[in-house]
Amino acid sequence: MTSPPPLPRPVRAEAGEPLDVTMTVNGTEVSLSLPARVTLADALRDHLGLTGTHLGCEHGVCGMCTVLVNGSAARACLLFACQLDGADIVTVEGLGRPDDLHPLQEAFGAHHALQCGFCTPGFLLSSYDLLAHKPDVAEEDLPVELSGVLCRCTGYRNILSAVSEVAGAHRDGIPGPRNCGRHVLMGHTAAEPGAKSAPEPVGVREIELPQGDPTFTVEVTQELTASLEKTWAVLDDIDLVAACLPGAELTEHLGDEKYRGRARVSVGPIRLSFVGLAQVTERDAAAHRLRVIGQGEDAGGGRTQADILLVAEEAGAGTRLRATAQVYLTGRIAQFGRALAGDVSRRMFEQFAAAVEETAVSGVRTTARKPPGALALLAATLVAKAREWGRRLRRAEHNPPTHPKGTQR
Repeated sequence: MTSPPPLPRPVRAEAGEPLDVTMTVNGTEVSLSLPARVTLADALRDHLGLTGTHLGCEHGVCGMCTVLVNGSAARACLLFACQLDGADIVTVEGLGRPDDLHPLQEAFGAHHALQCGFCTPGFLLSSYDLLAHKPDVAEEDLPVELSGVLCRCTGYRNILSAVSEVAGAHRDGIPGPRNCGRHVLMGHTAAEPGAKSAPEPVGVREIELPQGDPTFTVEVTQELTASLEKTWAVLDDIDLVAACLPGAELTEHLGDEKYRGRARVSVGPIRLSFVGLAQVTERDAAAHRLRVIGQGEDAGGGRTQADILLVAEEAGAGTRLRATAQVYLTGRIAQFGRALAGDVSRRMFEQFAAAVEETAVSGVRTTARKPPGALALLAATLVAKAREWGRRLRRAEHNPPTHPKGTQR
């Protein structure tokens, strides 16, 4: 790397004493009050929700935490946040958007240079720094120039190929970051000078579902003891529906069957907080059908969009509630495997159905349910596995395997 290192300001403070620091992160000015010991990496991850900056060795050796500080690559684990008052920071979240990736991100994907993805943010920003300061770099020099990031897995040669391709395509200068602008970062966004109102929250745009196949589809059926009429009375009231959704909160009625709200999802150490819109696109009282589309975004650039159909049917004295959801995930939430995302969705629907039943039977608005946690998911998965093993064992007992004539057992 040929760029000079950033020049952090000298700071003197007592242990644990909070210090005010104002930085521009991915184009957004943020003000934080942090103890002097908090590193830039921890400030980005823990205080601003920008978990794309990965921590490996935490000694400045591996390069996983590389970010841009005042336009030059720097180790976020070696810089204290309080030293960076007035600095301009760009993280991997600022490099590109899911719908407008940076050429480096496009090339990494095209060359299968991602592998597990842990080193990817460090390689992307180190590569950006290299091509921004040395656009005429020779292909044979790339291993040395990128040696500051240590990962050498099976995707390493593909990383070099991706960087070489971008270098060849942009000899006159690499395009700048494409996702640096006004964002809401974990509630720490500073007001713009002269601003008369709070910044517009993420997720206030129109709902636009992707045209392609969903990330996954969930179909769940639940039997309820509540009658069909009482169940539909709950589904026909959007405030009651929102109250029954785990981790969800309806914050505003926008008219024309549109609503604004927020939702939280927690899976082990991963905690996501979405704000967004929902719209009822079908409400058929005769058929007891309710269709809702929605989209939400979190501060880290993750987006979830869904097309959800709820159908209530009479089942004896009770109700059969069916839900079909087509879910689209982009950004960091897409790191969830489809199986895990499907399990989370199913557990959430089970909690939703239980809340609908409780509200329908009692006639009392149900308080918001907590989103499913890691232990609940693990327990539910183990129970489901045990049931599946039990079914296989019973099938094996009733249908012993047959062996072709002449073969040995």
